[in-house]
Amino acid sequence: MSDLLTIRNLAVSFNGLPAVDRIDISVKPGEVIGVVGESGSGKSVTMMALMGLIDAPGIVTADQITFNGVDLLKASARQRRKIIGKDIAMVFQDALSSLNPSYTVGYQIKEVLKLHEGLRGAKLHQRALELLDQVGIPDAKSRIDAFPHQMSGGMNQRVMIAMAVACNPKLLIADEPTTALDVTIQAQIMELLVKLQKERGMALVLISHDLAVVSEVAQRVAVMYAGEIIETNHVPTIFSEPHHPYTEALLAAIPEHSRGAARLAALPGMVPGRDDRPVGCLFAPRCTYAVDDCRKERPALFQLAPNDPAVRARCIKPLNMELVAEHGGAR
Repeated sequence: MSDLLTIRNLAVSFNGLPAVDRIDISVKPGEVIGVVGESGSGKSVTMMALMGLIDAPGIVTADQITFNGVDLLKASARQRRKIIGKDIAMVFQDALSSLNPSYTVGYQIKEVLKLHEGLRGAKLHQRALELLDQVGIPDAKSRIDAFPHQMSGGMNQRVMIAMAVACNPKLLIADEPTTALDVTIQAQIMELLVKLQKERGMALVLISHDLAVVSEVAQRVAVMYAGEIIETNHVPTIFSEPHHPYTEALLAAIPEHSRGAARLAALPGMVPGRDDRPVGCLFAPRCTYAVDDCRKERPALFQLAPNDPAVRARCIKPLNMELVAEHGGAR
């Protein structure tokens, strides 16, 4: 199956500071991919660059960005507008700040349908009601004329999802879709996203801090650190057999893994900033496995299994390589 989305060597910088660098990622039709990493690792910036939402002073470069056979690097502004918002849609972190407070939620959903679907009049109103109903908003007829401040955080997030799926996108990007919601509402929103993904057969990129959610939903996971993808692998293998020391450290920090210990497992040191980025591996200053060669040159994202391009790690001494050999050989 050919890829729906292919990104090669994507980089985004702000005033000389690399926010993301050397990003390679691909998504197949109908696939669910989790993108995980701590705050500031570049997860949201990567997807906003794809959506064309990086404004000055941000600078975006890439060797390839292809979506559904269309080269987005060569596409005109008009061609991109036909794709972004229709075939590629995004649900942002904070629904209340993403929705326009001056317009009703119904008006904002209708604007999407007018622009991309050309609907007008009664058909437009009916379709907006159907979308509100599909995302689980009770009494859609009365809610359609409500303003965002008149609705709860969970309801506003459902409105954002309704807007995102209004035009049946081939790819939906969900950027921390449960941020600032209570636990029960988080579960409902995730259940809704998974339900819509399965019903519509769309690909889903889920950006999240929650490894437990990603492990239940995603088929593949990309782990990011300091603006780079440092490991990709299938679920559940990435959780049982991590190949990058950072992934191993992330998993060790899960409270369940520290049960009975006096303290939670934690990584020493800090993520490198603008002026202290090492010459070699960005994780080397915090890595317990680092050797001199790790500090000399920035490693590539090596393919670890010869017959599986999804198994990769940005490390010259990847972990659990004996298990890769058992599953079909090492690089």
